Amino acid sequence: MNISSLNLTAIAPQIIIIITALVVLLAELFTGRKSLLAYLSLLGIIVAAIASWYIWNGTEQRLFAVPMFQTMAVADGYSLFLNLVFLVTAALSVLASINYLVRERINHGEYYALLLLATGGMMLMGSATDLMTVFLALEILSISLYVLAGFNRADLKSGESALKYFLLGAFASGFLLYGIALIYGATGTTNLAAIVDFLKGTGPMRGTYLFIGLGLLLVGFSFKIALVPFHMWTPDVYEGAPTSVTAFMSVGAKAAGFAALGRLLLYAFPTLLGDWVWALAVLSVLTMTLGNLTALAQTNVKRMLAYSSIAHAGYILIGLIAANEAGMAGVLFYLLAYAFMNVGAFAVVIAVGREGEPNLELSDYAGLGSRQPLLAAAMAVFMFSLAGVPPLAGFFGKLYIFSAAVQAGFVALAIIGVLNSVVSAFFYLRVIVYMYMQKPIVEARPVLAPPLALAIALAVLGTIGLGLLPTPFLTLAQQSIAMLFGA
Repeated sequence: MNISSLNLTAIAPQIIIIITALVVLLAELFTGRKSLLAYLSLLGIIVAAIASWYIWNGTEQRLFAVPMFQTMAVADGYSLFLNLVFLVTAALSVLASINYLVRERINHGEYYALLLLATGGMMLMGSATDLMTVFLALEILSISLYVLAGFNRADLKSGESALKYFLLGAFASGFLLYGIALIYGATGTTNLAAIVDFLKGTGPMRGTYLFIGLGLLLVGFSFKIALVPFHMWTPDVYEGAPTSVTAFMSVGAKAAGFAALGRLLLYAFPTLLGDWVWALAVLSVLTMTLGNLTALAQTNVKRMLAYSSIAHAGYILIGLIAANEAGMAGVLFYLLAYAFMNVGAFAVVIAVGREGEPNLELSDYAGLGSRQPLLAAAMAVFMFSLAGVPPLAGFFGKLYIFSAAVQAGFVALAIIGVLNSVVSAFFYLRVIVYMYMQKPIVEARPVLAPPLALAIALAVLGTIGLGLLPTPFLTLAQQSIAMLFGA
């Protein structure tokens, strides 16, 4: 590799995020005000977003929309749209964390550095065009999240969640790496473009190693995005991890998994579509159904949102199964909408909680509409959007994905998705019933810190804005997926 010929502008957003993480680590040595580290992290996120927009805008995207660095990474529209999802998630999570970390006595600078490193790993997964790059990016993401899940060392549940996540995550990484090894053995390469050329040259002949390798990759990614039956870690980890970390990983890790899986299946393995699409369809049905049915029985709000997150992975998977431009554009739009509404919901959970009293039970939300009307209204917006009620962002996300499935001939799958969405309305609306139709058990009003209030306000604006004006963002998503379909 000729270092002098590398165009580092193509991965400038990732470089900015990683450098910001290192600067935050060093800055902690010279400042006692941890909030400054949070604002420094936000500055890095904003600069990375500007860099992504610069590459995305006009002629710059055409310059970088080809694989670089020995075809290991690319800065195409697909990766840049996903950068938007990851950076929105990171920014909202940082804002929601500032006062929460102080309240829980875990206000350490390395928290923000780890969150930024995880964000950098997510962005690298979105731009990776080689299986080894995918694996390295996934490990950067996963190791950071393992530590963040156990960040509250005084809480035994936090330590338990970190250990479960680490053990099962390492197991899943083993599946992923073994799958990569088998695909390399079958094709002689780990580069996605070279795999495409190999499959075109082999015609109808397929090797056993190739099928087994692809199956192992699907198992590894299914763990990362919490598909049934590889979801068993999700409820315990989401409940035990600090709530700000749960908000971040519930969106970021899922989006990163779908980013890599979408490029892998639709760009490198479209010729095997008939082999993998039905396996994913079964996983989608199981994931939607079990996630929603189990969420019905939950009285703990974090566990309910954990099972909700599992169900939403099943919905998003329908767009991937459709394997058409409408489906993948719907996936990108859904991920952006999900970033606003899910991080926003967890931000409200943070706002309702108090030190030593996390207030995670449904009964703790009784009468919130009278105690804190604006906070209750924000939670209602997020619950309605997650349920798919128009005209909010969640409705249009589901509409685009289900309609893409119908266009691709998966009518039964779309119907199952709609029925599951109807079932999910029960446990989302139950939160609203408690907030507005139950008498408050406690009269204390949550104290809403300015950064947390800003995070919730931005999440509400994003959820409503994407619902009222979905067309520009959907058009942007449609323009971003050209490389996946050979354009």
